[in-house]
Amino acid sequence: MRPPLSKDTTLCISLAARPSNIGTRFHNYLYDRLGLDYLYKAFTTTDIAAAIGGVRALGIRGCSVSMPFKRDVMALVDEIEPSARAIEAVNTIVNDGGSLTASNTDYIAVQSLIERHQLEPSDSVLIRGSGGMANAVGAAFRDNGFHAGTIVARNRDTGSALADRLGYDYAPEVDGLTAAVLVNVTPVGMAGGPEQDRSAFEPVTIEAARMVFDVVAMPAHTPLIAAARAASKSVITGAEVIALQAAEQFERYTGVRPTDEQIAAASAYSRSETIRSG
Repeated sequence: MRPPLSKDTTLCISLAARPSNIGTRFHNYLYDRLGLDYLYKAFTTTDIAAAIGGVRALGIRGCSVSMPFKRDVMALVDEIEPSARAIEAVNTIVNDGGSLTASNTDYIAVQSLIERHQLEPSDSVLIRGSGGMANAVGAAFRDNGFHAGTIVARNRDTGSALADRLGYDYAPEVDGLTAAVLVNVTPVGMAGGPEQDRSAFEPVTIEAARMVFDVVAMPAHTPLIAAARAASKSVITGAEVIALQAAEQFERYTGVRPTDEQIAAASAYSRSETIRSG
């Protein structure tokens, strides 16, 4: 049980244009479960420089950063870890006595999942999407030695730019393309979205793959994951990504690494409220 709130309680926050309850529920659940004197609160801001100045000045221990602030905060911190520098985007800031260190735990989580699921760098990878998370996913694969890849994105400017940065090919549509590893980094299949009932890849593309990875976390069992499991393919779910990246943040803020069971319980708790309220 978490100690009663007091002047000594350590504060961690998130900054986003549209804050959600996911991080708040994940971190506070674990603070309570582990008996840590911490509190996590979500905020939005129209002045990111002032907000980060507040993190430094008020001794706020940790700060999760979401869009549209992930690039802007790079100029406002003291040290940038390789995980954030690799993709020029920050999602985690740790305050050590007024010195701010930035990292990107999305990138770290994807690298960990590549290793955990023993994916082979010699495999080809097909990534659908070209936004910020696609940048993190693509860089994680590239930096783990995956050199044969294709970025599929309808937005030719962002898609081809990401492909060029990674040294991958670019295509505007899947159009029968295949690869050993498929990754969806678009909202296709997301609960409540306009394409929630669609799979991000067609059956012929899924059938040719060995591993199917969907970054969509809500629901964890997306139409793509369902189709992949029906085709007896190995899968990585978005729920795994969101839980791992949050656990990496949690450890950086508190110095405590929750068990896999505690991480899974916190992740399920954080997502269940979002699903009910959505």
